Amino acid sequence: MKYITKYKHAENLHAKTQSNRGAKRRTCFLMVAMSLMTYAASAQQAPVLSLQSILQRIDSNNVLLQSYGLKAESYRHSAEAATAWMAPMVGAGTFMTPYPGQMIMDDRDKGNLMLQLEQDIPNPAKLAAKKRYIASQGNVEMATRGITLNELKAQAKRLYYTWIVAQQKIRVLQENEKIMQTMQKIEEVRFPYNQSQLSGVYKTTAKLEDNRNMIRMQEGTIAKARSWLNSLMNAPGNQSFDIDTTYQPLFEQASSYDTASLAAVRQDVVKMNESIRSMQLNVAAMKRDKKPDFRIRFDHMQPLGSGMPKAFSAMGMVSIPIVPWASKMYKSGIKSMEYSVAAMEKEKAAMLQETQGMLYGMQYEIRSMQQRISAMEDKIVPALRQTLDAGFLNYQENKQSLSTVIDSWEALTMMQSNILDEKLKLYEMIVDYEKQLYR
Repeated sequence: MKYITKYKHAENLHAKTQSNRGAKRRTCFLMVAMSLMTYAASAQQAPVLSLQSILQRIDSNNVLLQSYGLKAESYRHSAEAATAWMAPMVGAGTFMTPYPGQMIMDDRDKGNLMLQLEQDIPNPAKLAAKKRYIASQGNVEMATRGITLNELKAQAKRLYYTWIVAQQKIRVLQENEKIMQTMQKIEEVRFPYNQSQLSGVYKTTAKLEDNRNMIRMQEGTIAKARSWLNSLMNAPGNQSFDIDTTYQPLFEQASSYDTASLAAVRQDVVKMNESIRSMQLNVAAMKRDKKPDFRIRFDHMQPLGSGMPKAFSAMGMVSIPIVPWASKMYKSGIKSMEYSVAAMEKEKAAMLQETQGMLYGMQYEIRSMQQRISAMEDKIVPALRQTLDAGFLNYQENKQSLSTVIDSWEALTMMQSNILDEKLKLYEMIVDYEKQLYR
């Protein structure tokens, strides 16, 4: 019996030793695995993209913007093609050849074999004017690209600012969650001693879960913004990257709102100017239609019989476009285009005048929003935080009920969320202001 006891003791000792060795091996394995995971995570850490970097990638990589460059290039080649001449016409046949069965009195009556060459020579001034007009349409396309780029930049800024505000909301919710977790622990400690009710534990648990749901909602907002920004940059929608959450959007007021300054920076006005210039070049091209075109023709006759010399015919021709029945077409077209140019000039002036008033109104609205947010951050939030701190201190000393502290916690959380909502509205107003300024 004694030996059996010693054997069992030795066996237990051996088992403990083996267990300790196994535990040490598992610990070493876990440490190595954690090191490898940490290294992999650092190696695959998502890049941080600034707003300017994202806007540059949109400018260079966006597929829609690339299409405008291709259209402009197509107009450039079309302008080069406009200076081409028509291909020469070559013909072969007979000249003054009698019908079969006719009586031929002399070899000279057999006719001629005729070779013909004809070439149209367009007026060089017409070709040059048409080339300038077609090339100018490429500039209109590039101006349209500027408008689209401004729209995409505004969309990217909204997504970027939404991401920043969502990240700030997450930080606020996580910070306030710590207070609720502390109250939950206090309730769990007090309950066995009948110093709190079970409903208090459930209530804090429900508030914590509700807070986490709000965090999940903001994480979904961030994921959505990341996917949309990826699509704007022509990148896979699930490509991982982070943003500079410390970035603070600032309102930079324009130095002047006069129509001349606005006309120099607004992309839609640039497009209208290019369209007007293109229409003016079209008018100039139409006016060149009154210039004549030319044509030359050369005929060579080879006699089919003897007794007739080889002969040729050379002829030069010129069109007369100034005759009334021909000039009516381009004169009416010129008048129509001149009226269209005048109408577009009036439209541009009206647009600049409307934009001027709109920018003044947006400026005052942004200033008012900044003052509201400043008052909420400097006065309301500190007062609510002091109320929560005082109530929490009394709650720890069991001098105040849990419901009162939760009410103060909810009021502070809601106010902080409202401030961030107002900030997002302010950022969107700044985006709209910049969009209207450079539209």
